[in-house]
Amino acid sequence: DLPWLPLYLGIVFLFHPLLGFVGLGGAVVIFVLILLNEVMSRAPVAESNREAASRSANVEIGQRNSEAIAAMGMQPALSSNWTARNADYLATLLRSTDRSGLFGTIIKTVRFVLQSAVLGVGAWLAIQQEITPGVMIAASIMTSRALAPIEQAVAQWRGFVGFRQALKRLREGLAVAQRDDEQKLDLPLPKKQLDLEAVFCGPYGEATPFVQGITLSLEAGDGLGIIGPSGSGKSTLARALVGALAPLKGHVRFDGAEIGQWDDDRRGAFVGYLPQDLQLFDGTIADNIARFRQDVEADTVIEAAKRADVHDLIVSLPDGYNTLIGRGGRNLSAGQRQRIALARALYGNPFLIVLDEPNSNLDSVGEAALTNSIKVMRDHGSIVVVIAHRPSAIATVNKILCLKDGKQTAFGPKDEVLKQVLTPAQTPPPGPVQVPIPSLQGGVA
Repeated sequence: DLPWLPLYLGIVFLFHPLLGFVGLGGAVVIFVLILLNEVMSRAPVAESNREAASRSANVEIGQRNSEAIAAMGMQPALSSNWTARNADYLATLLRSTDRSGLFGTIIKTVRFVLQSAVLGVGAWLAIQQEITPGVMIAASIMTSRALAPIEQAVAQWRGFVGFRQALKRLREGLAVAQRDDEQKLDLPLPKKQLDLEAVFCGPYGEATPFVQGITLSLEAGDGLGIIGPSGSGKSTLARALVGALAPLKGHVRFDGAEIGQWDDDRRGAFVGYLPQDLQLFDGTIADNIARFRQDVEADTVIEAAKRADVHDLIVSLPDGYNTLIGRGGRNLSAGQRQRIALARALYGNPFLIVLDEPNSNLDSVGEAALTNSIKVMRDHGSIVVVIAHRPSAIATVNKILCLKDGKQTAFGPKDEVLKQVLTPAQTPPPGPVQVPIPSLQGGVA
């Protein structure tokens, strides 16, 4: 009804200019109140939306970790935490709705007063015989109808403000990811080199980057082991390598081109990633290995499984590659999920393979398969980056990057770097590294 407001006020002006000015003055007062409502409601609504998002995130985390919560008796503590967060959310929601309700009530009162004022002015004009009593009633009704939509809009103002804030966030997010597909030239997939140039990275919103000034160069066939104590930024660097986290400063280059020059789908063709917190998706084993792509050939899926040495395990299952693994891979053991996630990382023979603690859930057979997979992919020309607390995972790499407090302390051939970071008594014997290294306060990581 709001677009009809000028028409209704125009008709009132035709009845009598004085009645029109009374209606117009009331409309101006209401619009001023709307502006005040906008200014005073913006912050409470934003705070309420943040609390709602935080509350939803807690629910999702609880669902993903329900087994750990039940096993360790964490439910009472988490319930108390939920109650506290919910109380904060309800308090912010109450403030925002009270603010909107206050202005809604004021505007409704102004509208009723204005309607009475139009009747009063109309009665005076009727006494003066400038208008008829029928015009007086009509003017009152028209003014009321003209301003009623404004009152309804103010009652829904909290939702409108939330919509505008969400739209702003959406536009900002799309602006970051926007690509000019019509003018963009698809680069060939990298095959030669990976360079990091003074890379700083960390989660958005943090004052200090978790990783600072990393510079290194890797060529096709290189294997890099990243070691360092817990909290030194290893996983953060891994996310920057695969494009999951944009560098705050510096460059990640493949064959001289920054990683952002490939769009997401194209980047997936040359990047394989096994994250520390691995997640499989509801679907078949074949779907998960093939990354849920539509144009998939069975031979490519089987090849990835064989490179991860998990083919025999898969075919031993009742439905083989068509086995439904359930949400989060709940129908498989932790070791089986990790080996299938490794096959997913190797799918399509990517140029860069980043494995973050790939042997955390593996037995000796699984570790042997992992070691063989790393060697096979390096021989194939892939760059393999391994982050692992158990040193057997870096047995087949040829280079080591040592991190401490997010900074690069050493980089180079494996034997030379290990001599720098270990004391003589801790130096491992020639051949594959098989023993933990306590001096790193967290082992080889």
